[in-house]
This record gives sequence, structure tokens and C-alpha cells, in this order.
Amino acid sequence: MRVLICEDSRSFALGLTHFLEHDGDMRVIGVCATGEQLLDSVARLSPDVVTMDLELPGLDGVRTTELVMTRNPCPILVISSHAERGSERAAAALSSGALEVIPKSEIRLDRVDGATATVLRRRIRRLAGAHIVRRTAERSSADSVAKRTTAGRVVAAEGRWPAAHRAAAIGIAASTGGPRALNTVLEGLPTAFPLPVLVVQHMAPGFIEGLARWLDGLIEIPVGMAEAGQLAGPGVWFAPDGAHLVVDSQLRLSLDSSGAAGPHRPSADALLLSMAAAFGKGAVAAVLTGMGRDGARGAGAIVDAGGLVVAEHESTAAVNGMPAAAAAQGAQSVVPIDQVAELLTRLRPIT
Repeated sequence: MRVLICEDSRSFALGLTHFLEHDGDMRVIGVCATGEQLLDSVARLSPDVVTMDLELPGLDGVRTTELVMTRNPCPILVISSHAERGSERAAAALSSGALEVIPKSEIRLDRVDGATATVLRRRIRRLAGAHIVRRTAERSSADSVAKRTTAGRVVAAEGRWPAAHRAAAIGIAASTGGPRALNTVLEGLPTAFPLPVLVVQHMAPGFIEGLARWLDGLIEIPVGMAEAGQLAGPGVWFAPDGAHLVVDSQLRLSLDSSGAAGPHRPSADALLLSMAAAFGKGAVAAVLTGMGRDGARGAGAIVDAGGLVVAEHESTAAVNGMPAAAAAQGAQSVVPIDQVAELLTRLRPIT
């Protein structure tokens, strides 16, 4: 696996090279000290994955990530001392297309044989297999009926999505690559969108609040963290770290931090199953890019209850695990990411 490092600290770059090459199945093919150098090297070398510092001379890491994703997209892992928990810069990098963020403080370059090091290298191998779609220089129109993929094909909206459907709330599930996908979907909703949007995004602990703050400053719809006992009104409400987000028929939110966690806490299945039970055919779900199957059971329950499910099409999903599993449960539509908002805007609130 071919790795390109973007890091202006020579000593850290050397240590990271040794760390990554320890198992013998990764090779560092270059070290770039600036974003400008990285843009040239990505075009010439076509790495399998890039590690990115955020604090760089000249172009910073966020802007460099945007340009890589526009010109020569590839999997990007941010490794930076400016990516500590709660960092809005980390959220900006994720929204620009980076797949994961790891603070430098969590990497022990002097412990290449440790369990943490082994897990990190395994994560990087998984990221290298992600499917990365070119980011267009300008935002696509949400009114477009079909969008072009990187291969030049046109993928038309598929499925059985009604022209109008009464809904109580929307649940969104996402994991790897999710912040960028969420940005695309939420940016495409109108300012006065009348339905509450409840979001489960799998992230490393400590980053979800920074993502919510970043999105709140970026889009017109209010974005915040879900709170126990809150009546969910219009806006976007994220499940916090370490707690399942569930909702009842009165749109009252609950946070469960003590029940069975399963593979994920928060769990998309926990949210979507509660929506199916609370709203029946008024439940709507969107399952976006991510590894694994979280959200599939909940999507199936919503379909069985008469509600609607849209899954992101594999042509735009960084990782097609979660959306493919939801599609297999009977999702009525499977569409590229920039068509999801258009489907959601067809919904009408239950009166």
C-alpha cells in the first residue's frame, strides 16, 4: 500500500514513516512539507492514501484537502496536533473530504508494536480501500434529475419515492466519509425545512460537537446536539458521543448511555427502530456512506411500517457497507448523494 505523507515537521514525518512501514505491507512513497507540494505529488504518484497535517506553510490542510478532492481525489487521513477533540478545523477537514481525523497526541511513534499502533495501521489499510468521488468545484444544483459520476456515467434517481409523503421526522445514518456526505445533504435542504432531522454519525470520541458547530455555521438550517427530554422541532440534531438517540411519538428525545451498546454507541439502528415504532409510515431514513451494517435493521423496520428509506448509491459512497445493507432491506430509493436532499424536500409534515 502506497502512502504519501504531508507533514512539515521532518522529525515527525520520519517517525511516522517508520511507524507505517513497520508491518512491511505499507510503503511511504514521499513526504511533502507543504500543501502545494502535496497537490503536485498526488497528481504524479497516485497514492493509495494520504496522511495530512492541518497546520502547514502556505496552503493549510483544510484547503489542501478541498483541492485534492477536486483535482485528484484519494483517501485522506488527518494526523494533526490541530485536530484535538472538539476542533472545528478537524470538522472542516472532514467536511472537505478527509475520511478520518486522529490527533498526533494519540499516536505513539515510539511504540510501533503496541496494540494501539496495530489498530491504527489496520484503520489506515481500510481507508485505502475507500471509494473516493471527485468533489466538484461548485455546488451541484439540487434540482438536477441526474448527476454524473467520476466515470462519466449518469445515474438516474432509482426507486419508488412518492411525489409527496407525510412524515414526522427524518433519521440520517452515516459513518466513514459521512461528514462530507452530510454537508452535501443538509446544504441542499431549504432554509425553512419543516421536519426535524435526527443524525447518528460514527466518529472518534470528542469530534461530533465540533462537527455540529461547523455545520451550524455553514448551512442555513440550525444544527445542534440532541438533549434528553428535548422536543425535536425543525433543525438538525446530532446524537452525542456514547449515547443512543431515540425518539417517541411526541417527538421527545431520549439519550441512552447505559443500555447494551452493540458495535456502536450511538447506534443508527437504535434511532431508526425507535422512529419506526413511534411514527410508522411517518418515519423516513437516509442511510449514507459507512462501513458495516448499522442502520440496516432500523431501515428494514421503517420499510415494514410503511415509511420511506433512501440509501446512498455506491457511485458516490466512500464506503458502501451501510447503504448497501439498507438497500437490501427494501429502501425505496438508491441515489447519488447529491440527489438525497431533493427527495427529502418532497416530504410534507404530518399535520
